[in-house]
Amino acid sequence: MTERLEQAIARLKTLPTDEQDAIATLILEELEEEQRWDESFARSPNLLAKLAAEAMTEYRAGRTQELDPETL
Repeated sequence: MTERLEQAIARLKTLPTDEQDAIATLILEELEEEQRWDESFARSPNLLAKLAAEAMTEYRAGRTQELDPETL
């Protein structure tokens, strides 16, 4: 375990039980989501490269526009 993780866990131990459980739930959900992404990319390793190539083709053809975060 890393020193940083040990520090985080030490701080978590000082919190009330319900807050510890809430943070534990968030961490576990994040780990499960990361595993799902890893499994998804492992099943189709060329998918990301294909999507990137398609995006570059559209960009070079002038069919893209700059994203404005203010309009999201």
